Amino acid sequence: MPHTVPPKMPVKTLVWFRNDLRLADNPALSAAAQIGDILPLYIFDALSRPRGAASKWALHNTLQNLMEKLPLCLIEGSAAPTLLQLCKEHSITHVFWNSSPHTQKEEQHIKNTLKAQGITPKAFATSLCPIAVVPEKTTKNTPYYKVFTPFWKATLKQLEKTPPRHPLPPPLNARYIRVKSTPLKAFNLTPTNPNWAKGFKTLWPMGEEAAQKKLQNFIEHKFTSYTNARDYPASGATSGLSPYLHFGCISPQHIYHSITKLYEQGLQQENIEKFLAELGWREFSYSLLKHNPNLHTAPFKEEFKNFSWNQNPQHLSAWQQGRTGYPLIDAGMRELWHTGWMHNRVRMVTASFLVKNLLLPWQEGEKWFWDTLIDADEANNSANWQWVAGCGADAAPYFRIFNPLTQSEKFDPKGLYIKKWVPELKNLPTQYIHAPFNAPEEALTKAGITLGHHYPLPIVDHKTTRQEALKRYKALKANI
Repeated sequence: MPHTVPPKMPVKTLVWFRNDLRLADNPALSAAAQIGDILPLYIFDALSRPRGAASKWALHNTLQNLMEKLPLCLIEGSAAPTLLQLCKEHSITHVFWNSSPHTQKEEQHIKNTLKAQGITPKAFATSLCPIAVVPEKTTKNTPYYKVFTPFWKATLKQLEKTPPRHPLPPPLNARYIRVKSTPLKAFNLTPTNPNWAKGFKTLWPMGEEAAQKKLQNFIEHKFTSYTNARDYPASGATSGLSPYLHFGCISPQHIYHSITKLYEQGLQQENIEKFLAELGWREFSYSLLKHNPNLHTAPFKEEFKNFSWNQNPQHLSAWQQGRTGYPLIDAGMRELWHTGWMHNRVRMVTASFLVKNLLLPWQEGEKWFWDTLIDADEANNSANWQWVAGCGADAAPYFRIFNPLTQSEKFDPKGLYIKKWVPELKNLPTQYIHAPFNAPEEALTKAGITLGHHYPLPIVDHKTTRQEALKRYKALKANI
């Protein structure tokens, strides 16, 4: 009797989409397209930290954009059992995904679970930096970098030896498997009544096409003045790419190669290096989160657990609503509420005001930004708040307390940013707009402003609260 070879099982790959909601430069998707049919999946993982409201809105619109291009299956549940169940139901042979730097422990568990069932798992690296690398020499022999500058220098050295891969094109002629999916609207990601996000869609069209247009616009119209103009909130000189990076509408590799191409044009070196360092800070934050999974709640420097914070719901509410009496602070907090985004310089100043003038816990600020930022990123948001509070890795020194008045005068000299977001002050002469509480009564009357009625008086005195903050920080330091 002749020997018969059993027919080969057709290759079916489940591609698990995470924060990589794009077709172009998606290594997991490209690899799957080369070997067989694809079941594309997005899991609403009930075990992970719930997204904030603004981030949910952005996720809804990003998923909606992706679903116009492929039959994405949406399911709510825990990753490992959900993946296993779908593999069994649809005779899946492979599961591919793009690895997240801070979830490698969970990913290893998923790999082991799938392998035990005869399914081939594969995770693809998508980080720009080799964040898992152990420092060659450190004074304390730590397993990861805790200061940004040596981290970035080591990263640049490695990128010089092994440049990031060039972006992959979207896979052509990919064959997709359609399966039963929960409707996107069932996840209730968008607000209904009141619809506080009604202006977001015009400001933030989501998806990879919008991300690529944003990058191209930045390069063509803003990049030459980036280093000098990026700190001025009225200039619009920043890239605005953070929401798209967060949801993976565009990859850091795509951005890296697009920016480094500008070396060929000359006279761009300072801008290129500055912008790439911002990408590097994002990767540094993920390295910190990988080694400190509670970065959003626990101070990186443990001694800060004993810091003496105030508990003042009225001050917290005034800060959240942009009613502090400090125009730059209020402009930033109102921009955040109305747009789901805030200029980076103003983020630092508003954060400093919360923790070092109001002396409220940085965790309260982190939670508010987590809920209101469409680019709310657990690594960046947590690391940045801890940086400002002085308790994070490579943190701002405790004595660095941003003065909201001098910051306003320096970075919004004509008051354009303030006039846009605090319109009740728009008729006040520029010389008084940064500190209306110092304006003469005649100027206030002429501008139609009664302090305490049209615009609040300062809820705290900067000088007094600065001294109190320094006192508490010094007391903490003395007790270490």
